[in-house]
Amino acid sequence: MRNARTQTGLIAHSKALEAAGIAISLVMQVPAPLKCLADQVIRSASSVPANLSAGHGRSGRDRMHHWRIAYGSAKEVDTHLRLLIEAGAVDSVRATIAINLFDEVRALSWRLLNPKR
Repeated sequence: MRNARTQTGLIAHSKALEAAGIAISLVMQVPAPLKCLADQVIRSASSVPANLSAGHGRSGRDRMHHWRIAYGSAKEVDTHLRLLIEAGAVDSVRATIAINLFDEVRALSWRLLNPKR
């Protein structure tokens, strides 16, 4: 997904697409006992760019609602990836790259949610 183009023009969206691509590819081979965490990574990682995009296409409270969901999902995928690193189920270097990208997405999303600060 590194070369995926964004239609929104939001930097957060582009970073979210990249982070989600890395995270999803990491968990494709997670062993069966941890499959539920892998599934959660896929859901939360894909939720981040989807909600940034949905929010960009809306206005007012609806826009903020989607951006809050994106922020929360970015926090959620961070936790799941850290759990999988600790369990030795994913490549820690690539997972850390995804975690750092999701951290950047959270920072950018925070600015979208709090423009006057």
